[in-house]
Amino acid sequence: MGLIHTRVILANPRRSDLAPLTVTALVDTGAITLCIPEHVAVQLHLAELEQREVTTAEGRHVSVPYVGPVQVTFGNRSCFVGALVLGDGVLLGSIPLEDMDLVINSRRQEVTVNPESPNIPSAVVKRI
Repeated sequence: MGLIHTRVILANPRRSDLAPLTVTALVDTGAITLCIPEHVAVQLHLAELEQREVTTAEGRHVSVPYVGPVQVTFGNRSCFVGALVLGDGVLLGSIPLEDMDLVINSRRQEVTVNPESPNIPSAVVKRI
C-alpha cells in the first residue's frame, strides 16, 4: 500500500472569527494522534495545553507542544481532538479517523466515510 493523502478542514472551535484551514493530510494508521506543523497552530491560534514526549522514527525522544482543541472535518463528519505540533505537514492518525468513522480504501488509495453508515458516524461501545 502506498501513501494516502486526503483533504481535511482544521478549525479552532474556540475562535469562530478565524477562518478554517483546508489542508492535505498524510493518513497514517500507525500513528495515534493528529500532528500539525507550527504554522498551522499559529494560524488557528491554538493554545498550548502541555508538552508531550514523542519518539521519532529515528528513535529520538523529543518534547513537543500539545495544542487544542482542533476541530477536524472530512465530508459530513467532524471530531474534536488535540494535536502534536511537529513536522512540516499534517498527519491524520487513527484517533480522528476512528472518531469520524472513516475507512481507508487501499485499492483506490483514498479515505471515505464508512459505507455501512454513510449519513452519520457510528461507533462500537461496551454495554452500559
